[in-house]
Order: sequence, then C-alpha cells, then structure tokens
Amino acid sequence: MYIGELLIYVPIALVVLVISSIREVKQYERGVRFTLGKFSKLCQPGWRLVIPVFQKMTKVDVRVKAVDVPDQEAITEDNISVTINAVIYYKVSDASKAILEVENFYYAISQLAQTTMRNAVGEVTLDMLLKKREEIAEKIQTIVDKATDPWGIMVEAVELKDVVLPQDLKRTMAKVAEADREKKAVIIKAEGEVIASDNLAKAAKTLAEAPGALHLRTLQSVNDLSSDQSNTTVWMMPLEILRAIEKVGSHFENKSNSQ
Repeated sequence: MYIGELLIYVPIALVVLVISSIREVKQYERGVRFTLGKFSKLCQPGWRLVIPVFQKMTKVDVRVKAVDVPDQEAITEDNISVTINAVIYYKVSDASKAILEVENFYYAISQLAQTTMRNAVGEVTLDMLLKKREEIAEKIQTIVDKATDPWGIMVEAVELKDVVLPQDLKRTMAKVAEADREKKAVIIKAEGEVIASDNLAKAAKTLAEAPGALHLRTLQSVNDLSSDQSNTTVWMMPLEILRAIEKVGSHFENKSNSQ
C-alpha cells in the first residue's frame, strides 16, 4: 500500500518539477543560460526549460533604452565654464556579452557617457559648442559606441539637451548681440541713403535735361500738398522765370552800357 501511494505522488512530483523548470522569455528579451556556472546557450523568445540547481537563466531586455546623463560641469577650450546634459539611446545587440563582459551595463554606459561628454566639450570653444551641437553629439556617439561594442551594446543616438551658461556670460553675449544689431542697422541705413542719393541725382539730371519738367514737378508737389486742408501750401517761383528775368535784366544792362 505504501508503494502504491508513492507511485501516485511520483508523477505529480515530476509535473511540478517540469512546471517549476519552465522559464518564459518574452519577445523583447533574450535569455542567457548558465549550466553549472558556465555559459551554455542564448535562449530566444518562448518557453524554455531550466533544470533547477544545475542551470540558471538571466533575462536581458533588448529594447532601445534611454539613459539620461545628469548635468555635468565642463570647461570649454576657451576656458568658459558651462553645464551640459544629454540623453543616450542604446540597445543590447548581444545579450551574452552584456552579461559576461560587464557587471552592470546600464551604470557603465551612464558613467562612460558623462566622461566622454566632458572630454568632448573641453576640446571645442563655446561658439562651436553652441553652433555645432549636432556634430559634437555625433562625436560623443561614435566614441561611446566604439567603447561599448565589446559589451554587446549598440548606441543608437546621442542628443545634447541643454547647455547652461553663467548669468554674467549671458549678459555679455546679449550686449554683443545688441551691438551687432545696431551695427547692421547703421550699415543698412547708410546703404539706403547712398541709393536714395543716387536716385535723386538721376532724377535731378532728368528734370534738368527736359524743358518744363521742373515746372510740372513743382505743380504736382503743390497739388499733393493742397489735397490736405491741414497743410500749408507754399507757392514757389520756378527757376525758369528767374532765369528769364535775369536774361531781361542783362539785356537792358548791356543796352545802357552801349549807349
């Protein structure tokens, strides 16, 4: 009777053992299996059997992850202190290397990114840092990706989120920008005056060459002024009349001298 009861419990124990040995590897994971402490297999998504005591499985998420690099104080090549932060997007390309080659790849990437970012900023001036942020980010990505390749990590992108400047430097840059805008305004105004003077010279030459043109222009100006009752109209004597009077006076003066 004792043996019969034992035979009943044996299948149940085997079923429980099999169920407890099943490990589920999700679609976005990879399983790193160890047998007697040695790496034995990289498990793909699905249900996998892991023999208790003798085997162990570590799951690795292979989705793209974002590492927020905290604010880092750095000194540019022209000795200006700035504070920068960034974000790194990476994914595990080889789960076995990510487990076997580095203790904590998430922490390792964060520390490597901080050091690389400070070094990259120290090799450029402030103007280059503000104007060529994308190029600097690509350089950081290249360096970090090359360093993490033995870990089975692939860096997808690096983005510099913000560059914080000292307040005194911001005020100085604002003064420089204001002075530059004033300089451009003066230059544009001077260029406009040159163009206007050229056009006035051409107009004066045209009026002088065409008989009666100046008189017509004068009448047109008077007409424009008289359209508004609030304006005071000033009547001007055309130069042709003055010249005619001058000719008449010269004629009589020559006549009197000849007598």
